[in-house]
Amino acid sequence: METAVANCKNGLRGAPVAEKNGLVFIRYRDHVLYHRADPTAMKPETRETVGWLVYESLDYIIVCWDRSAEPPTLKGGDPKASGLVVLKSDVLELKRLE
Repeated sequence: METAVANCKNGLRGAPVAEKNGLVFIRYRDHVLYHRADPTAMKPETRETVGWLVYESLDYIIVCWDRSAEPPTLKGGDPKASGLVVLKSDVLELKRLE
C-alpha cells in the first residue's frame, strides 16, 4: 500500500517528506553530463528511485537503495551503502511506501 506524501510541483523545501528509515518512491529531475555533444540538445532527465529515507534537511534528502542487512557496528553507519542525495527543488513526486 502506498500513501502520497507530496506532489512537489510547488516545491518540498522545508517540508518534512517521510519518517526516517521509511521506504519512499521519488521521481526527480537529474543533471546530465555531456561530452562532445551539442549542448543545446541537452536537458535534465526525469528519473525514479525507491529506497529508505536516511536523512532530510531543508534543502535535500538522502535515500539509500542498498544497505547491509546486518545490525550497525559500534562505529555506526554502513560504509558500503549506496543511494542518492537529491535536492528537494528537483523532486517532482514523492510517495511514502508502506
